Amino acid sequence: MDYEYYMGFALEQAKKAFDQGEFPVGCVIVQGKKVIATGARLGTTQNKAFFNEIDHAEIRALKHLEKSNIEFCPEKSILFCTMEPCLMCFGAIILSGIKKIVYAYEDPMGGATKCDLEKLPSLYQQCSLEVISGVLRQKSLDFFYDFFNKEDNLYWKNSYLEEYTFDQKREKNSE
Repeated sequence: MDYEYYMGFALEQAKKAFDQGEFPVGCVIVQGKKVIATGARLGTTQNKAFFNEIDHAEIRALKHLEKSNIEFCPEKSILFCTMEPCLMCFGAIILSGIKKIVYAYEDPMGGATKCDLEKLPSLYQQCSLEVISGVLRQKSLDFFYDFFNKEDNLYWKNSYLEEYTFDQKREKNSE
């Protein structure tokens, strides 16, 4: 399977979020060779009374599945996302039965794909999950860099993730 091709669709979702002033995370779920669900991050713009920490791109893509008429076969599906899933999303992906996650940009502050599932209850220990990282990483990094550079952005402002993103971009530019 061409991971870069499908990550391109997730990046389109990230661009949609970014263009609306949202944190640029996008997600698609692919079954066979067809995109069956999409999601873009919501709830991070400064005009909200509070930041919504539920409408993550992965959760929105999973919710999209329940509204579709597609026969979902989780063991035949791959979830592509522009940022490493957080603990909430990682748990939801595991519980959905999806067996493979492909992501672009690591989340050093809140990414959960390196969790030791063997130390969790049996429900999580028994999942067989493959994680592939770094697919179109630079394109995703560029979105996050641009997002954190926006003066009116308050979401994760002055966070470790913002600092890490700036460092990654400086490192890439010095090569």
